[in-house]
Amino acid sequence: MSLIKSIGSKKVNFDFNKNFITIFSDKINNSDLQFINQTLKELHPSDVANLIENLSYVTRVKLIENESFNIAPEIFIELNESIQGEVLQLLSIDSISNIIKRLESDDAVAILENLDLEKKNSILEKLPPKDRFLLEEGLSYPEDSAARIMQREFTAIPSDWTVGQTIDYFRESKDLPQEFLEIFVVDNDFKPIGIVASSRVLRTSRDSKMNSIMREMPVLISVNMDKEEVGHTFENYNLVSAGVVNKDNKLVGMITADDVVTVVQEEAEEDVLRLAGVGNEEITDTVFVKTRRRFNWLLVNLATALLASWVISIFGAEIEKVVALAFLMPIVASMGGNAGMQTLAVTIRAIATKELSSSNINKIITKEFFIGVLNGIIFAVITAAIVQLWFKQIDLSIIIAASMVLNMIVAGLFGILIPVTLKRMNIDPALASSVFVTTVTDVIGFLSFLGIGSFVFL
Repeated sequence: MSLIKSIGSKKVNFDFNKNFITIFSDKINNSDLQFINQTLKELHPSDVANLIENLSYVTRVKLIENESFNIAPEIFIELNESIQGEVLQLLSIDSISNIIKRLESDDAVAILENLDLEKKNSILEKLPPKDRFLLEEGLSYPEDSAARIMQREFTAIPSDWTVGQTIDYFRESKDLPQEFLEIFVVDNDFKPIGIVASSRVLRTSRDSKMNSIMREMPVLISVNMDKEEVGHTFENYNLVSAGVVNKDNKLVGMITADDVVTVVQEEAEEDVLRLAGVGNEEITDTVFVKTRRRFNWLLVNLATALLASWVISIFGAEIEKVVALAFLMPIVASMGGNAGMQTLAVTIRAIATKELSSSNINKIITKEFFIGVLNGIIFAVITAAIVQLWFKQIDLSIIIAASMVLNMIVAGLFGILIPVTLKRMNIDPALASSVFVTTVTDVIGFLSFLGIGSFVFL
């Protein structure tokens, strides 16, 4: 019985407990390659990648540098970007070239774009001329474009071919993708005019023309289309795959649903991380890397916190006379901040999914205004009742109720106005909105509560 089975694991979605990691690390340190290779052979490539990521840096280096261990391409592409970078630093030019030769073009481009120029050129020189040309062309497109995620391996046949000709071509050709679900039909200029499911080809008589069984392509993807827009296109048209065309409308590649799933996941993770001001942070990043990435926005937060503190200092005399104001003002700011972040999160999602547009923006702003009013009234009543029971001062209860309504309305409005404004200024709203929304709600919360308080008590 193998170690994997003896500790009750599965080949897929393997749960690497601490005991297994320790045993596997010891085998690496003892250079027991027979055990290592046998163990990894029983795992899915994504599980192997997960195992490698869970090793300590020193152990991982020792594994990669062992001459008897060769990391398979299907394992390498499953590693997160940070670990890929580490491994690329350890592998020789020949090893990286061998990995790239066995990958689909979109995965190969993703690896090459993370290499320095010298190493990238050295690797490209070792590739066959055709492969080198395709990869250099892919790297010439913008980083977030459809061309960067498209496969240059696809199946395309002339529109006047019969089903029999198509099947015979598939059986004889060696340049086709290993797996494909849809076949592109092109005209004499290699412009796509339709698509045929491979299953339909198998069910149709050999003498039928391909153009008689094809269906029109619902949409074509431009090489320069943004990757996020590609994801929306696949979702809107329920696509399994889509052809990618150049500026002359000629078919140059194909994007499949699995590529889009990766893009959508990456975009979602990126927005969540940016909303928190931590950038593209990986769990495997070092302490110093994580600290550097978080520093800038924490510095901005410090500046905004100082602004809020300055607003409080203006009312220092009033706070000294009515100490209860100091106890209660964080409540108004906190409730406004939370309400603003709720609206902000919904707005960021609406912008990302293109549900928010110029045609419905006024309606949405009006809705957020009334949500702010309703929430403000509800929590104003609750908070005022608590304050009355606590301090038994009706004036104080009225002050916090009024400031609560005002700040909740402001929070709702700015929760939508700030990200929309940043989007129109071509600034990523997920990156900068949270700081501004928090600042506005804090400042308005303190101003309204302390301002009304100073007017009432003085």
